[in-house]
Amino acid sequence: MNEILRVENLKKHFTKKGFFGSKSNTVKAADGVSFYLNEGEVFVIAGESGSGKTTIAKLILKSIQLDSGKIFFEQEEIGNEQAKIKKIRMNCQMIHQDPYDSINPRMRIGDIVSEPLEIHKIGNKNERKKRTIDVLHEVKLEPAEEISKKYPHMLSGGQRQRVVLARALSLKPKIIIADEPVSMLDVSIRAEMLELMQELQKKYNISFLYITHDLATARYFGQRIGILYLGKIVETGPINQVLLNPKHPYTQALIDAISEPDPENLYREKKIRINEPSDVDVNQGCRFRARCPYVIEKCVEEPELEEIEDGHYSACHVKLDLT
Repeated sequence: MNEILRVENLKKHFTKKGFFGSKSNTVKAADGVSFYLNEGEVFVIAGESGSGKTTIAKLILKSIQLDSGKIFFEQEEIGNEQAKIKKIRMNCQMIHQDPYDSINPRMRIGDIVSEPLEIHKIGNKNERKKRTIDVLHEVKLEPAEEISKKYPHMLSGGQRQRVVLARALSLKPKIIIADEPVSMLDVSIRAEMLELMQELQKKYNISFLYITHDLATARYFGQRIGILYLGKIVETGPINQVLLNPKHPYTQALIDAISEPDPENLYREKKIRINEPSDVDVNQGCRFRARCPYVIEKCVEEPELEEIEDGHYSACHVKLDLT
């Protein structure tokens, strides 16, 4: 497969100023993040809230400026030139987590979906209208003509998220960044939305960057995964290798946190008992050591990603067998 997107050593730090002269706090939302995305592939970025997942998406789309690092789209570096920013934004669309906040409640559905076409001056009015109806059909919003005349408040949450997907598809993008696209939907319609995304991904060979904290949906939809903790990828590789044979204690902690449909499993022994954060400077050494039950002296040094098996990398000084 050909590589379509690569990010190298992305860094973005935010400084929170304290009140009345108290000490400022630096949050390393992205701290040397590197990964690649192939054509027609789904790469998952997984981690708990606050790990920096959405910040990475914003950096790729140039909606916030990175402190350092490089972004390559189709082997061409995307800097701050307007022409290159326009190129990445035309070819890389985003689905946000909240369908209620990501669309304008005062616009009709047809206008919402066709807005990217107008912004990028694609086609005339009739061509844009046809494209709008076509993508509403694609996301199974029927009857499309009638739906296009409605306002967002007239639709359900699941239908609104399909509208967001239709808007992303309108420009025929090569990449879609899906930021927790099903987390706010009812459980009964999450599978429908994932099946639809999977169908469209295969039909049009779209590359997906799937951002989530839900490893169950990640395994269903993704092919490779990067586990993100406090702005750093701590484990990455083919999704089945990482989730069925985790080598980093944080990955295992995320797996242990998956909801159990069988009540008897609620009482089974967890493979690791994650510690509560202690008074440890997470900006020094292994950032997970404040919560890790396997911490050793060497953890004061920051571990690098090391290949454990073919394409499977982990950043941990302790060689664990968590299977």
